[in-house]
Amino acid sequence: MNTKKIISIVSVVLISGLMIYGMILLKQIFSANTKFPEQEVYVYVPTDSKYEDVKKILSPYVENLERFELVASKRGYIENVIPGRFLLTKGMSSYDLVKTLRLNSAVKLAFNNQERIENLAGRVGSQIEADSLVLLNTFKDSVFLQENGFNEENILAMFIPNTYEIYWNTTAEKFRDKMIKEYRNFWNEERTAKAKAQGLTPVEATILASIVHKESVKKDERPRIAGVYLNRLKLEMPLQADPTVIFAMKKKANDFNQVIKRVFYNDLTMPHPYNTYMNVGLPPGPIAMPDITALEAVLNPEKNDFIYFCASVDRFGYHEFAATLPEHNVNAKKYSDWINNQGVVR
Repeated sequence: MNTKKIISIVSVVLISGLMIYGMILLKQIFSANTKFPEQEVYVYVPTDSKYEDVKKILSPYVENLERFELVASKRGYIENVIPGRFLLTKGMSSYDLVKTLRLNSAVKLAFNNQERIENLAGRVGSQIEADSLVLLNTFKDSVFLQENGFNEENILAMFIPNTYEIYWNTTAEKFRDKMIKEYRNFWNEERTAKAKAQGLTPVEATILASIVHKESVKKDERPRIAGVYLNRLKLEMPLQADPTVIFAMKKKANDFNQVIKRVFYNDLTMPHPYNTYMNVGLPPGPIAMPDITALEAVLNPEKNDFIYFCASVDRFGYHEFAATLPEHNVNAKKYSDWINNQGVVR
């Protein structure tokens, strides 16, 4: 056999071997390499994670970690781990897995109806990487509060309830900074001017909106209730809002899990900064996170002559309004008789 023939045979063998190796390699790279039954799952890679940490995170979802590691090594992922939230879909190849681990997926973070800043920190902390205690301390940072015109009592007013797109591994500081931007965007010139027309700052408008929010779940009634409270403020009479008394009772007892359905006379005389029966004007901070309809009700209140209102026994969830005390006393007695018949003690 001559040399040329030998070279040709060797070349064919080498090429065939390379082709076979290439096919095997391609199969390892591009064939399905997942083992979860769902169509898609999210995995979370914490900040400062190393490649070994990622392997542990992926192990319940990846069929063959060696095949994944081969691609991760070839594509430089091992030295460049990215923290975040990543979407894996059923049937992904090792190539797809490495590719998706470089595409941080945003979280649709939502919050509303939070009663205190502590509740908000817990709610946010359940949706992003930042710990709730770290979030709380960040919200209450004295320098931040002073620079932005808040204090620990009214900082809840900064948070506008909505759904926000944010990365899971966003730090507490970056989340807070995003929220102050959203606050400023919400309180544009138009809304600030409307608040001023009612004699309120944005924070004061939010505090009043929190009371309106707690007074009625009926969104169509909130502008009327806002009008009543604004009438009381203009007359410099106490707001006399039962929800503020309930908040004061919870705050004094340091127990926000208790359910209080009824307020008694002795409760109304309790000395406390949040008791609007004993103090004229607004309480020091919001008694809850008002939703947008409550905020808009304060900014666009119904103009009326009502000074009083109490829960209606004929229209559940609504209230009866009155311009004079005798009219109100009739409505109040009707409600008191009804609630006594219901056997509601507290």
